[in-house]
Amino acid sequence: MIRVQVLKNKIKVSGHSGYEENGKDIVCAAVSSIVTTSVNAIIRLEPSTITFEESDGFVEINIITESKTTNTLILNMVDLLKDLEKKYSKYIKIT
Repeated sequence: MIRVQVLKNKIKVSGHSGYEENGKDIVCAAVSSIVTTSVNAIIRLEPSTITFEESDGFVEINIITESKTTNTLILNMVDLLKDLEKKYSKYIKIT
């Protein structure tokens, strides 16, 4: 299961969904795409507002400085992940 922890100034995404085998897992692919696109957009538009760390099955985003752009992109990312959770609640959990 993928676990997403949304904290005040930090978001942690960890685990693998187990929906399907590697290379065919649409839930993992969707989460990866949502998170990667969001992080890349923030880095392009407001590079000094976040730091992030990633490894296999793990991403941690630290919000260093709040800005309207960063807040909007983070909120959008969380909303997209919540939409995914509604359809695949057995494979992704947001807290």
